[in-house]
Amino acid sequence: MLRPWKLEFEIDKNLNKAVYLQIADTIIADIRSGRLKPGDALPGSRNLAQLLKINRNTVVEAYQVLSNEEWVISKERKGIFVSDVLPVLHERVHQAGIEEDIPSGPVSKMMINFDDGHPDSKIAPVTELARAYRQIFSRKAKWQMMGYSSEHGDPEFRKSIAQMLNHQRGMHISEHEISITRGSQMAMFLAAQALLKPGDQVIIENPGYQPAWKAFEYAGAELLPVTVDHEGVLVEDIEKLLTFHNNIKAVYITPHRQYPTTVTLSLARRLRLIELSNQYGFTIIEDDYDNEFHFGYRPILPVSSFPDLDRYVYIGTLSKVVAPALRIGYLVSKNRELLQKIGDLRKIIDVQGDVIMEQAVLQLIKEGAVKKHIKKATLHYKNKRDFVSGLLEKHLKKWAGYTVPEGGLAFWITPEKTLDWDAVTGLLTEKNINIIHPKQYSHEQTVNGFRLSYGSLSEEQLEYSIKAIGEILSR
Repeated sequence: MLRPWKLEFEIDKNLNKAVYLQIADTIIADIRSGRLKPGDALPGSRNLAQLLKINRNTVVEAYQVLSNEEWVISKERKGIFVSDVLPVLHERVHQAGIEEDIPSGPVSKMMINFDDGHPDSKIAPVTELARAYRQIFSRKAKWQMMGYSSEHGDPEFRKSIAQMLNHQRGMHISEHEISITRGSQMAMFLAAQALLKPGDQVIIENPGYQPAWKAFEYAGAELLPVTVDHEGVLVEDIEKLLTFHNNIKAVYITPHRQYPTTVTLSLARRLRLIELSNQYGFTIIEDDYDNEFHFGYRPILPVSSFPDLDRYVYIGTLSKVVAPALRIGYLVSKNRELLQKIGDLRKIIDVQGDVIMEQAVLQLIKEGAVKKHIKKATLHYKNKRDFVSGLLEKHLKKWAGYTVPEGGLAFWITPEKTLDWDAVTGLLTEKNINIIHPKQYSHEQTVNGFRLSYGSLSEEQLEYSIKAIGEILSR
């Protein structure tokens, strides 16, 4: 196909910016300036690579960024085209020589919700999943999947999850040590019911994840909060609690990226926590809620992967990877008696999981679609994280502290001064912006910080919101 324009720009390989991002940003600038119109065809990746004298994979990566951010669309056997509907950041209004940023329609009319770190459902592999579903119902032996299966989930699916955890997260488990659940919250609830009884005590991170706390309290447990700092939960304080209480049955942690602050539990604290678990006999409940999206060289391995740890329940999810609406979670434990209790409870409330869904996702895993999607999604979220980092530098740096996370889908923002959060959330609501009130992370006293998620929001929404937040914090 003939391309209607010739790309003419230079790549500075010495610039402190990846080449693929230079290409993507240049094309975005051409779209914004009107040089490129909706529907215009872009050069083929091979031709552009030859023109710029770079590796073709670099061009492919640039086009992937543009596709993820919805600046371009790919048409099968035709090529890459500028999208008909563009993610334009702002409409400009010029009056009396004054330029003003006016939020576009969706931002000004709809509530912008900063959730606790949901993924972008627009990039979910819906087409691949639908194809897998159709193929499953075309199988000759499809009738075998229409009956009842194990309360712990499809055996082949569990075997695939075990392989993933062993290969990517350094664990040493079999499919017999896994139970598939409808999301990680069900896993948390089942673990709490099987582990705890009224009067037991559970140590929790503060600030932390309240839905897990509620699962423990529903089982009759008393919560013992421990402070979190820049290295994660204070294990020294856990040790003090262990010397004063004799009924502590579990410690609940989010060590990979602590919820909500995103900090990583240090190695020294991990090792000490394992020693304490073995010494005092409590179970470590490890919630690894977004392990897949990591932007650095390699993710930190779970505490549950350490061979010296005797008692643990490891909880994860595929909902963030495949799609939030698909409730697929799992829990892992080497305690067979505990898994038996969890299976018995599962049969009371839900005889089995969604076998068809498990088979469909299993097919995507086997054919490499999940791995491909994780790679695509990680690049998408890394670019969005970098975009948010730039906005924070521009609008919030003077008024709040934050650390750029090495993964996940959220920043933790700590204002320089203690704020009236009822007033702040009220002012933001007036601007159609909703953040999770810090009291939702806190045990008793409200923490002075908030979680700024970015996975499910557009660049337009993020820029409008972060600018508005900065204006409120600067008052």
